[in-house]
Amino acid sequence: MTEAPTGEGAVAAVAKAAGAASGVSRAGVIGISVGVLAAGAAAGVAIERLTVGRAMRRRARAELDAGAPYGSLRGRPRTVAAPDGTELYVELDGTGWGPDGPGHLGEPRPGGERADHTAPLTVVFCHGYCLNQDSWHFQRAALREGMRLVFWDQRSHGRSERSRSYLAGEPAGIDQLGGDLKAVIDAVAPTGPLVLVGHSMGGMTVMALADQHPELFRDRVAGVALIGTLAGDWNEVSLGLPKAGAKLFKKVAPGMVKLLGRQVDLVEATRRLGSDVTAVFYRRFSFGGRDVDPGVVRFAEQLLDATPIDVVAEFYPVFGAHEKYEALSALRGLPALVLAGTKDLLTPSAHSEAMAERLPGAELVLAEGAGHLVMLERPELVDRELALLLRRAADFAGAAPLPPAVLDLARGPAAEPVADSTAEPAVDPA
Repeated sequence: MTEAPTGEGAVAAVAKAAGAASGVSRAGVIGISVGVLAAGAAAGVAIERLTVGRAMRRRARAELDAGAPYGSLRGRPRTVAAPDGTELYVELDGTGWGPDGPGHLGEPRPGGERADHTAPLTVVFCHGYCLNQDSWHFQRAALREGMRLVFWDQRSHGRSERSRSYLAGEPAGIDQLGGDLKAVIDAVAPTGPLVLVGHSMGGMTVMALADQHPELFRDRVAGVALIGTLAGDWNEVSLGLPKAGAKLFKKVAPGMVKLLGRQVDLVEATRRLGSDVTAVFYRRFSFGGRDVDPGVVRFAEQLLDATPIDVVAEFYPVFGAHEKYEALSALRGLPALVLAGTKDLLTPSAHSEAMAERLPGAELVLAEGAGHLVMLERPELVDRELALLLRRAADFAGAAPLPPAVLDLARGPAAEPVADSTAEPAVDPA
């Protein structure tokens, strides 16, 4: 057995492993390393446990990689140019598109009146930080029958091009992502009623779009789902650290992430050396329970590992500047779902409650015991709540009838107990 470091040595080992990290949890790794300073002995035990059975874990990962179907669903590929020319990778999925792809249904009349009240809904999914569109695997599988679905990779993420403006020296920003979403909508769903679904940074993207184009929400948006996200106050999030550790984390994290982003080759080359440690942090910041399918856990690791450290550094600073509570006014009166896990350390559920308070009639769903990647950890719950939202949205917009598969999903029994909500539920037509 490898001798485990203790005290300051354990802290150094954790910090060294953090250098190999590259995802949402990678930012969290820094904070955890800070927290370890207060418990050197406990860190030594943790490192020792990580070294036990390493070969066994690697074999298990290889078997999961060979057999897991997660992320394998594909749609019709498109490329959309963002306002700065960055090429965004988009997929059109679902059997509701027809053979020729996007149509021109439901063009709004002057004043916001919809020209075609039988146009089908188009559902646009926006993924989170250090993920890609494959993070919606379960929702894609559940809703593709008869629906028009749009999945896209945020700039610098997944199959999209690295941000041209960032490479030219301009800082990244959530507002820019809102502009990207508008470009995607204009290119592949230029008319007809929309439902916008955003997780984490994707939810912030939807809010940025609402801030920039409230008329779109007045004229065409028929529903919005904000999942595991927040409208502001990111700097108040403790990431589950003690108060002192959280304060220190907020002070040192931006500089450390920036430094790591400048050492791309070194960080990526050493990633495998810290894979066991990294996996622990991924799980802590992604999931709330211990009963998650190992294949799903491995899938989440792959999504996070696929994001280079310089992309992590590109976007990390934007969250502190994200303040979009006022933009939520554009969503008032629309069918809305606000959903979060009660053990989400990155966008705590209290932030979802705060958003729901500003959206009278929104459906607030708190998934008991779930973490940040709630759509992977509690897919049955998220699928059903999205189906219910689509039913409300179709009724609100006077859209074409939903396919039987979606209606059956909406009529199904609740997937699990849901914590009490403080928001008044939207009327759910029978």
